[in-house]
Amino acid sequence: MRIDETLQPADLRAKLARLWELSGQKIRLIAREYDERKGSPVFTVGGKYTTRGWTEWTQGFQYGAAILQFDATSEADLLEAARRDTREKMAPHVTHVGVHDHGFNNVSTYGNLLRLMREGRIADDPHERDFLEMALKCSGAVQARRWTRIADGEGYIYSFNGPHSLFADTIRSLRSLAVAHRLGHPLMEENDRRVSLLDRLLGHARTTANFNVYHGEGRDAYDERGRVAHESIFNLNDGQYRCPNSQQGWSPFSTWTRGLAWIMCGYAEELEFLAAIPDADLEPHGGRTKVEAFMLRAATATCDFYVDRATAADGIPYWDTGAPELHRLGDWRARPADPRNEFEPVDSSAAAIAAQGLLRLGQFLATRAGTDPASGRRYWQAGLTVLRTLLDEPYLSTSPGHQGLLLHSIYHRPRGWDHVPAGQTIPCGESSMWGDYHLREAALMIHRMIEGKPYPTFFNIN
Repeated sequence: MRIDETLQPADLRAKLARLWELSGQKIRLIAREYDERKGSPVFTVGGKYTTRGWTEWTQGFQYGAAILQFDATSEADLLEAARRDTREKMAPHVTHVGVHDHGFNNVSTYGNLLRLMREGRIADDPHERDFLEMALKCSGAVQARRWTRIADGEGYIYSFNGPHSLFADTIRSLRSLAVAHRLGHPLMEENDRRVSLLDRLLGHARTTANFNVYHGEGRDAYDERGRVAHESIFNLNDGQYRCPNSQQGWSPFSTWTRGLAWIMCGYAEELEFLAAIPDADLEPHGGRTKVEAFMLRAATATCDFYVDRATAADGIPYWDTGAPELHRLGDWRARPADPRNEFEPVDSSAAAIAAQGLLRLGQFLATRAGTDPASGRRYWQAGLTVLRTLLDEPYLSTSPGHQGLLLHSIYHRPRGWDHVPAGQTIPCGESSMWGDYHLREAALMIHRMIEGKPYPTFFNIN
């Protein structure tokens, strides 16, 4: 990847203004045209959002997008629509025991609303605040209850595949545990056993760092520092690790780039969360230095891999680093990504998630006590470079009839779910709820910085 070392947040002002203008149009277009009786919108086909029955993990992005839009532009009608939709439609997600996606659905809606209330952007209504806090407390406890204990005494929040399965994606659902812990909530188990949500958060983060993230230490023949396995499989009889796997990537021994991006973003924002909690909370886990060390190790390894190995020159990755036809593109890392090539699709949604991870890691290192402020500059500039690419064609969706905001997103390449337009040989030109949402989240960070407003974090709720 070619990092633009001179790029500054203010350089993106005009692009961000255009993004928010288009974003508001897309949100209203979906609200006007999409039939919610079909289920949650997931990805577009021919520019129109459609659903895909797998798990319900995208509805929070739909309503959360309107909250982010209000945050950036103060469009009150979108705020009120999001409040209504959250109140009337999101409750089943709070108590959904069958998924690992609470951080996606509930922090994007209830969490964003509570954050705006705490920041003074919306009125502090005690009844609404209690409602939002109760939803977030329940969500964190329900998510933490999906727990598999493993042989080393740690454990993980298991995926919808079952108790044997640890997904890279789930690092982002630690948001729900973090918020509930910050609100003072525990998980209550049998015989009134009180389980700390922070303990579960740190346990899952350690297990993911140990098994889903590679550190170049000879673990297997494909152990390259920063590479990520989408899924880790465990033997439930004895808790032993068995093997890597991949549901949405090419293979267990290549790196599905959206899984890589989830890891990058998840650890970066959890490092920010740790900085906001007391040292005493981390003492049972070996203290702040030890806890930060394993998270920082995973974050820097994956961010380095993304910049050095996973992307084209403009910061956009193809869907998997081992995609079988990628070799036919020649030296693809040396030039900008080509979303309409003949052989393998890019995944702009991975880029949007990764951009935020790079930015947050750069910001964390720049402000961490005892750290050279320049140590995060490479990550920060890389994040700005990726975001700049996404804020322009061919990735920004400017067609008034296209419901998506970020083009060239990929959902599930192995299952063939993604739309291949007429005249093309690979999926391209379509959007996803998570891609659109995470582009808005990354854009909001830089928008607020340009406007001199507080740095946004998901845990700023009390």
